[in-house]
Formats: sequence, structure tokens, C-alpha cells
Amino acid sequence: MKKFIYTVLSFAPAIGLAQEADLGGIERLVDSIGGIINSLLPILFALALVYFFWGLIKYIRAAGDAKAAAEGKSIMIYGVIALTVMVSIYGLIAWLQSTLGIEGNSVTIPTVPGLE
Repeated sequence: MKKFIYTVLSFAPAIGLAQEADLGGIERLVDSIGGIINSLLPILFALALVYFFWGLIKYIRAAGDAKAAAEGKSIMIYGVIALTVMVSIYGLIAWLQSTLGIEGNSVTIPTVPGLE
């Protein structure tokens, strides 16, 4: 244990004197991950909506079968929960940005191309 502590302390001057770090690679990585997430958001919203409508179709087609109707109802509930969580997180992030005064397009509104 002492060797570990001495090793960590031997790097203390380098850490203390590190004034500027080149974070260009990390910033590019974070920006590219953010771009991927922003590209996937509309797809995730669409999948949750399709999942809800799939449950609705199963519920309507189960005209008399209680087990199939319950399964369709369960799928619809999970679809609504997924949509609610996604919209709530989006709203929370937008509210925090406006409250903290963060400018920029850190959060983009999911849109469908051609329907803007």
C-alpha cells in the first residue's frame, strides 16, 4: 500500500503544474457522440410510437380473447411510459438549459424531415 501511495505522490508535481491540457480530441469525441444521439432521438420516438400502435392493433384484434387483450393493453401501457419518459427527459434538459442560461443547440427537437 505504501508503494502505491508513493507512486501516486510522485506524480503530484506533474498534476499540479499541468495548467493547460489539449482536450481537442475529447471535445471532438463528445461532439460526435452527441451527433449520433441527436440522430437517434427521432428514431427512438418513432419506435415508441409504433410500439404503442402495435399494442393498440393487438388490443383491437383480440375481440373476445381476454389474454390477448391484456397483452395488447400491456404493450400500449409500455409504449405510453416510454414516450412519457423520453418527453420528460427532453423537457427537463430544456428547462435546465434555460434556467442555467446555457446557449446553443445542445438539445435539438426531434423532427421528421419534410414535415418541418
